[in-house]
Amino acid sequence: MENRSTAAHDHWLPASTHTRTTARSPTFGVEEEFFVVDPRTRRILSRAPELLSRSRLPDGRLCGEFSRVQVEANSPVCTTADDALRFLRAARRELGRSADEVGLAVAATGTAVLGDTSAALVSDGRRYADIAVHAGGLRASHVVCGCHVHVGIPDRETAVAVSDHLRRWLPFLVALSANSPFHGGRDTGYASWRTVTWNRLPSAGPPPLLRSLAAHERAVRSLSDSGAILDRHMVYWDVRLSDHLPTLEIRVGDVAATAEEALLFAALTRGLATRALTDVHHGVPAPDIPDQALRAAVWRAARDGLEGSVPDPLTGDCLPGPFAVERLSHAALPGLAANGDADLVSALLDRVRGTGTGAARQRAAHARRGRLTDVVDHVVRQTREGL
Repeated sequence: MENRSTAAHDHWLPASTHTRTTARSPTFGVEEEFFVVDPRTRRILSRAPELLSRSRLPDGRLCGEFSRVQVEANSPVCTTADDALRFLRAARRELGRSADEVGLAVAATGTAVLGDTSAALVSDGRRYADIAVHAGGLRASHVVCGCHVHVGIPDRETAVAVSDHLRRWLPFLVALSANSPFHGGRDTGYASWRTVTWNRLPSAGPPPLLRSLAAHERAVRSLSDSGAILDRHMVYWDVRLSDHLPTLEIRVGDVAATAEEALLFAALTRGLATRALTDVHHGVPAPDIPDQALRAAVWRAARDGLEGSVPDPLTGDCLPGPFAVERLSHAALPGLAANGDADLVSALLDRVRGTGTGAARQRAAHARRGRLTDVVDHVVRQTREGL
């Protein structure tokens, strides 16, 4: 097969050129969702409010989510990777401390290894209640844990253009962040079951190729008119515009097993967005990748993770995991260099190559004795201590 990885749509401008055209690196923020578990049974528990009541972090940094088996950590606006890593580590330490006080534990995994997500209590609030009724039998699709990265973008028209450029890399980001092979007491056969169950929702999955803010507004209006969403906040695309902040939210990843891997995902995502900003500035159009091809590539990446093959939806190549990582980091490199993150990401990728993804490590923990309780213990320990 012809190697088209350096085709027209895979070029970039040197980092020095980007520096001349952008006053500063984009700011960014990270949201991480976690499961609350019983350290004795290792099953999820609807006791998030008790844990959150013990938090000593400023208001809003730790909060509830759709269900009471989930908690969320929200970083402040960050300008450097060091800023982000300090918060990511501090938030996990505080979640662990608060959980200890009420006899609970916190697990960074995209799906619940043990326990019934359909029985999870919905958090207080009219909006969550309305979403639960609207979702019906799909309610449990909301009971998953992801990692969301917000990247500062100067205006909404530019944000749409950056979103179009990022579509190609969604399968690669899914494979790299895969951390949810087990769900409800079974091995799903997928590296990222969160991706599969989340994408059942009618407004989830890869965003369409939009080309303009007007097209974006038509797409959102179509979702609303059909009844697929209750409001604009229920646009759950893997890359979506914020309605209240000058940011683009990339929400394709499973929650990372460790703070360091969350930083890796965030830095790579910001690097890709930084490169895309340069391309948009210079009038480089985003590749025209059909929705069906992109969804199929995301599905394959969710099934295989980096331990199998990752399709490049632009070239048609089906890449072994190590080559997929190389192509992804190659694409992000100009942005990483401009942001000062190139060496950091290289080092963190080396660690993932050595240890395997979160999904691979979960399966390795299970393989030792065949016990899913060992998987939960492994996840809880990683959440608190890192690799």
